[in-house]
Amino acid sequence: MKKKRKGKKEDPFLLVVDDVEYPTHPNKKYQQRKPYKPLNPKEVTSFMPGNIQKVFVKKGQKVKEGSELCVLEAMKMKNVILSPADGVIKRVNIKEGDIVAKNHALVELQ
Repeated sequence: MKKKRKGKKEDPFLLVVDDVEYPTHPNKKYQQRKPYKPLNPKEVTSFMPGNIQKVFVKKGQKVKEGSELCVLEAMKMKNVILSPADGVIKRVNIKEGDIVAKNHALVELQ
């Protein structure tokens, strides 16, 4: 004898793989996922958590593509974060000694 589950089950949606449709129900993890956020080309973010060892730029400074912005130390490795494009520094969101999380906005360009 099967027991009925309480609560309303989500309506199935179709998952299409190689032109074949599969009806499926979203699980709890899928329903709680964060929405996709496209990358902002004007924002430089940390690719991993770590400590800011050195900051080379300040607000209003002009930078060229490949210019050093800061040094992020993680797991005893020092990673030099470079500017992805030419521009002017709009905002510096870090200072030496800060501990940053993954995807933290380090520097914003104009």
